[in-house]
Amino acid sequence: MSTTREMLDVKGDEVWSILASQSVYEAVALMADKEVGALMVVNDQARLMGIISERDYARKVILNNKSSRDTLVADIMTRNVIYVGPSTNADTCMSLMSQKKIRHLPVVEDHIPLGMITVGDLLKFIIQDQELTIEELQSYILGETGGEG
Repeated sequence: MSTTREMLDVKGDEVWSILASQSVYEAVALMADKEVGALMVVNDQARLMGIISERDYARKVILNNKSSRDTLVADIMTRNVIYVGPSTNADTCMSLMSQKKIRHLPVVEDHIPLGMITVGDLLKFIIQDQELTIEELQSYILGETGGEG
């Protein structure tokens, strides 16, 4: 079973983050540029403070008729971030994301973000693990019977 560290090694461990003091407009522009749906909000020491997502923007800025240029990330970010460590396995991540109804899961060690795992990333890795298991079982069955049904 894949751990979050293994997933980040394959996916890439770029940490797309923004400061709480920056504008929501800057956050949305960065999300668009990096083609991601969420950013980790960090302080000056690169420690995780929160997370901001496209959903936060839609619900807390657009629907409240606020200006993204005049609203700070700190005003709309999620402060109580659900996150995992680098040794957390994919099944635990999927369960946590399903229970908490979240689509982005920061991987953090000692309050420092290491990367972000998404629902799509998890599905990809779970499917790969299942395909590997199927191949191993097929190989075992064919090896034991000599390839004759």
